[in-house]
Amino acid sequence: MIVWVNGAFGSGKTTLVEELHQRWPEALVYDPEMVGFVLRKIVEVPTGDFQDLRLWRRQVADLAVGLVEEYRCPLLVPMTLVDPGYVEEIFGPLKGADIEVHHFFLKVSREELAKRIDGRTFFPDDPERERQVRSWTKGRIEACMAAVDTLPGDTLFLDGELSPSQLADQVLNRVRTGAAVND
Repeated sequence: MIVWVNGAFGSGKTTLVEELHQRWPEALVYDPEMVGFVLRKIVEVPTGDFQDLRLWRRQVADLAVGLVEEYRCPLLVPMTLVDPGYVEEIFGPLKGADIEVHHFFLKVSREELAKRIDGRTFFPDDPERERQVRSWTKGRIEACMAAVDTLPGDTLFLDGELSPSQLADQVLNRVRTGAAVND
């Protein structure tokens, strides 16, 4: 099975996956951003967003399927994925491989997202790169907020302003028992 934790930059995806992994150590953590970093070293990314590379989307799906099939472990995936076409390009092959996908989206207010992004340090030794990344992630907030209405119907929305522990309880309850998130 795959537990995909989605949400805007700064919503707490990585923190939630870390909390889940502490409670579920047999699960593998797979960050598709790493695939993007590798591709950036090999090919040009004209838009600046490696998700716009068809190869990135194909590799993300293929590697996820391979990890589940090869290691027979649950996969925890922290990744912002909001373009409806890209969601289908990745989730389609996962479901086509008969892998159970639990898709969670962390909903966080615009103000809180901006506050969290401003509180993070991305490149402490490179102020210009720091400014660029902060600007880029904050510039994506609106697209992530708007995507809520376009995500697959089986997406489970979580209050991303809850503590990581509370969120992990909700995710694990849903994944292990099939109970509704708010039960």
